[in-house]
Amino acid sequence: MSRNEGTLDRVLRVILGLALLSLVFVGPQTLWGLVGLVPLVTGLVGVCPIYSLLGIKTCRIKTQ
Repeated sequence: MSRNEGTLDRVLRVILGLALLSLVFVGPQTLWGLVGLVPLVTGLVGVCPIYSLLGIKTCRIKTQ
């Protein structure tokens, strides 16, 4: 799979993922914070499956 997330998109996903994941340890301490794994992983990898399905690319680099 080719990268389809730009730098800003990736940074925002990692921040959001970490913020949601922190809910498991602090705050309400619910397992709903595990939802934060999704944006965290997609931000670290640089590929969003939903973007691929919809044909969206926020990445400026042209990949093959």
